[in-house]
Amino acid sequence: VSCLCGSAPCLLCGCCPSAKNSTVSRLLFTFFLFLGTLVSIIMIIPGVEKELYKLPGFCEGSGSVLGVQTHVDCGSFLGHKAVYRMGFAMAAFFFLFALLMVCVRSSKDPRAAVQNGFWFFKFLVLVGITVGAFYIPDGAFTSVWFYFGVVGSFLFILIQLILLIDFAHSWSQLWLRNAGESNAKGWYAALCIVTFIFYAASIVAVVLLYIYYTKPEDCTEGKVLISINLILCLVVSAVSILPKIQDAQPHSGLLQASLITLYTVYVTWSALANVPTPTCNPTLLVRNSTSSAMATQPVTTWWDAPSIVGLIIFILCTLFISVRSSDHPQVNKLMLTEESAAGAGEAAVESGPHRAYDNEQDGVSYNYTFFHLCLLLAALYIMMTLTNWYRPDESLQALTSPWAAVWVKICSSWAGLLLYLWTLVAPLVLPDRDFS
Repeated sequence: VSCLCGSAPCLLCGCCPSAKNSTVSRLLFTFFLFLGTLVSIIMIIPGVEKELYKLPGFCEGSGSVLGVQTHVDCGSFLGHKAVYRMGFAMAAFFFLFALLMVCVRSSKDPRAAVQNGFWFFKFLVLVGITVGAFYIPDGAFTSVWFYFGVVGSFLFILIQLILLIDFAHSWSQLWLRNAGESNAKGWYAALCIVTFIFYAASIVAVVLLYIYYTKPEDCTEGKVLISINLILCLVVSAVSILPKIQDAQPHSGLLQASLITLYTVYVTWSALANVPTPTCNPTLLVRNSTSSAMATQPVTTWWDAPSIVGLIIFILCTLFISVRSSDHPQVNKLMLTEESAAGAGEAAVESGPHRAYDNEQDGVSYNYTFFHLCLLLAALYIMMTLTNWYRPDESLQALTSPWAAVWVKICSSWAGLLLYLWTLVAPLVLPDRDFS
């Protein structure tokens, strides 16, 4: 009972290594997010989706959109509604803690105890918000919450891109440093092999996008979007190996550019999977089979390839947010994290089987509010990913893919490429600043 009301380290078992209080707390909040994601996945399984009819008030058969009463065929998007309400519950939960933790400076603040403890009660709060979310009446909720999901997902994709660029630079620096210290050519060979694999996968993916998502006489939008992103990827790859860039940033190279290129191709693929034109999107009809007019079609499954890849990236990125502390001061400043200054003068590690300690007595090692806002955006992103960015049409009889989803993803890919390009040219544009 004391562990359920006490601090996060109390939940560690005897076999766990020594851990920082801040790291354990972040991982436990991330576990709450993953738990909500798992519930969302379960609710869109066809067999479970049918059981949602039994929830009182969840499917009344009618509703209103912007004040206009319409007949609703709830069977066409029960799973969709359930995921939206689960996403709302998780977003509300993390928004609540983001507000509670504003301006917490150290673990001496009484609110830090709420951040790092009382996990049983936090779980009850999340369950209570989730139950309440399922009683939100139909109407404009789904339509309005869709746009909240679009904006939040766009911001989370940008966070993913920041972390990906940081990871790519750190990866390249580590291998080049190992190669220089050991004077072993194997590290350089590994860099070349991984870079080649990334570029080869990107080329193959681009060819497949042209084959499956364009037609010789149609699909102009798809052709233009693929071509633009391909050209931009070639540009950033060429810039990364320019002599002036190499002089300013010796660790800059094709490994980072290849990883950014591969991710850009994935985002392009994900965007094209939302194009609402059937002839230009081979997966569109399958995912629209929820419509009552297509009742003879196979049962809808939300698990297309872009969603699966997006789910994997979401898991890796969220875990990275929970445990990361970058080697680059600029990234730490941007992400509001830091190498814990309290770590050098920490009190002795707690004795006993838990071996965890408070590393934030002199100052927090991450911004509590910003961390919860990141998880809030992650909840919106996974909500949109599990529903393939679909929304009910005007008649609420079918789920459709809007062009807004396409442009949000494409714009995020452009923003990511521009952000990576800035990390290359910034030392030349701002020579007085330290970018080491």
